[in-house]
Order: sequence, then C-alpha cells, then structure tokens
Amino acid sequence: MTTPGTSPLAERMDRLGTETAFAVSAEAAAWKALGHTVYPFHLGDMDLPTPENVVQAAFKAIRDGKTGYCPNAGIPQLRETLADDVGAARAIPYGPDNVAVQPGGKPVIEKFLLALMDPGDEVLYPDPGLPIYESQIEFLGGVARPYGFVDGERGFLLDLDAIRAAITPRTKLLIHNNLQNPTGSESPDEEIEALASLALEHDLFVLSDEAYWDVRYSGWSRSIASWPGMRERTVILYTFRKKYAMTGWRLGAAIGPEDVIARIATLNVNQESCTTHFVQWAGVEALTGDQTGAEEIIRVLRERRDVTVDLLNEIPGVTCYRPEATFYLYPEVTGLMERKGFSTYDELRRAALEQTGVSFCTRQHFGRALPGEERYYVRFAYSGIPVEAIQEGLGRLKEWAQ
Repeated sequence: MTTPGTSPLAERMDRLGTETAFAVSAEAAAWKALGHTVYPFHLGDMDLPTPENVVQAAFKAIRDGKTGYCPNAGIPQLRETLADDVGAARAIPYGPDNVAVQPGGKPVIEKFLLALMDPGDEVLYPDPGLPIYESQIEFLGGVARPYGFVDGERGFLLDLDAIRAAITPRTKLLIHNNLQNPTGSESPDEEIEALASLALEHDLFVLSDEAYWDVRYSGWSRSIASWPGMRERTVILYTFRKKYAMTGWRLGAAIGPEDVIARIATLNVNQESCTTHFVQWAGVEALTGDQTGAEEIIRVLRERRDVTVDLLNEIPGVTCYRPEATFYLYPEVTGLMERKGFSTYDELRRAALEQTGVSFCTRQHFGRALPGEERYYVRFAYSGIPVEAIQEGLGRLKEWAQ
C-alpha cells in the first residue's frame, strides 16, 4: 500500500522528458478552436500525402493477409532492401543482418542506449537538438553531456572545442544528427572527420541520426559511418517518415554492426514483438517502386523553403540561413526581441501567436540553454503549411514586427 501523500510512480519517471513541440501544437490548436487563424510552423509533421503507390502497397499487403506477426527484426524483403539502399548511398557494405526494422525512428534512440549504455555512462548529444536524446539518456540512468553549435558563414557548425572538452573517461557514446533538427545544418567533411577521429581516439560508439538524409535540395548527404573505422562503431537511425511523408506510419530502422543489431532485435521482441507487418511491405514499395511521389514532396518542400527564408529575412530583427536539407529553419530573432521589448521566449512566442496567428517553437523547446548563450533563436518548420499560408502568415508577422 502506498503511504498517503507519496507517489506510486517509479523514481526514474521524474527523469523522463518529452518533446515540447507537441505542447506548442496543443496551444496552437486551442487558439484555433477559439476561431482564430493559425499559421502552423511549430511541428515537423507533413500536410503532403504519402505517395499513392506506397498506399496501394499497404492495401495489397492487408488484402494478402500480411496482418499477423512477422520476424522481430523485420521481414527479409525490407531488411534486404534497406541494406542495399542505405549501403549504396553511403558506400558501406551492409547485409540484412545489419538491419533491425523499427516502429519509427525514435525507438532506435532508446534501443541504441539500452544496448550500449550502462548507468553512469556519459553520452554526448547535440543541444539544441531533439529533446528525446536528453530525455532517454537520463531516463535510462546515463549522464547527458550536451554540445552546442557556433555560427558559420553559411550555417551552423558544431562546437568541436566543446565536444573535446566534454569527453571524460566515463564518456562512452556520441550522438550525431547530421542534417539537423532544429537548425537545418549539416556537417562538412572536415567536421565529420574531426568527430570520427574523436570517436576512434576515445573509443566512442556513435548514433548517427540520419532521419533527414533524403530531404535535401542540392548536394549530397554524408554519414559518419562512411569514414574509415566508423562502420564498426556506428548505428544509423533511418526513417521513412520524411522522404515519403509517412510520419504516422511509424516505420524506421536501426542499421549497424551485426552484434549490436542482434541485441536491438532482441529488444524488439521484448517491447513490441515486431513492426506492423503490412506497413513493412509499404516500405519495400517506397524504396523500390516509382519515386515520382517522393520527388514531388522534395519539389514542394524546396519551394516552401525558398519562400519562407526570403520572407523571414524581410522581417526587421530576423536573420535566417538557407539550409540545403531538412524542412527546418532556425532564424536568429535577437533584434526582434529587442524591438518588441521582450525578455523571454514565451513572451515572443505567445504574442506572435495571439497577434498574428503565427505559431513556432523556440530554442527552449530543444534542450536546456548552454552557458554563454546570448543570442535568441526560434525554429520554423515549413513541412505542414502551404505556400499561400506561408506568405500570408509571414506577411502578418512582418507587419507586427514593424
């Protein structure tokens, strides 16, 4: 029996965080329910349809009876297809035993940590970054060690000095999110080489979060797993949700060394038995079928990016890079905060929502502020808002700023 006034919850629940962008989404929905127009730049969901051939493949799989249990690591056809596709794009020889299919991308984070991190181990992770990194590290008993970014000429760069300074004898893992949420930044070759050298020097295992690998508008993506010596110490987080507008399908994969992937597959058995059978067949079609739908998604996102960047840079007190990947922008709003007389992110965000209808996330939704942070940034996601609404909403924001 629980003593009156005490909680029956496990102590570790106090260490579990959340993805606070969803809280912003709830506020925006409540404001809209009152009859106001909302311009949704806050959540990285998509208003674009999953390609029709992928949808039809799922229907066919259901009709064909693919509705029961399947292998815990994923159906062989999808594992083989992922090994070929991911391996070819990164010049890495992968086979089916290097792949464990997952119900989305986030499970890869938890299972990577469960497989490789003991309580008390230190894990380096990007901040600002996906809040789930920090949440899962601390929930599972690890020590979360954040590293930040610095402004470069064309975008944000990793603070390599901070990463080096954070490494201790207890540091075991490094999380690298190339094509990054929320900044939209990507690591140049010299940056990845520096990270790989640190991993090899200090015997660190790496989670390479490559959720946005295929959401790019020019150039090509790079994986730390491709660097010499890194294939054996890197797990790639792969997801279908971005390239194929499959956010709600919950389909992803962990791809890496066979021994680690085997342990992750064992975690699959314990946590969800297997990823939904017929959804995996949709994944096979997504990778091997007609790519017209995926190409159209990128075309639309590129158009939205260009319109959003141009309009943000017209707003007094706002400056924004034009990233070549992801569907996130991370403009600096220090000048806007000063113009409007705001001293906190919440003042800015709520005033913008209530006076213009524009809803966005801020730096504080992507991790704890690091020492020395003096500039203010917000995140705009353009994956769920059409061009006409972008133009209207940012037009209102500009008028408000002036």
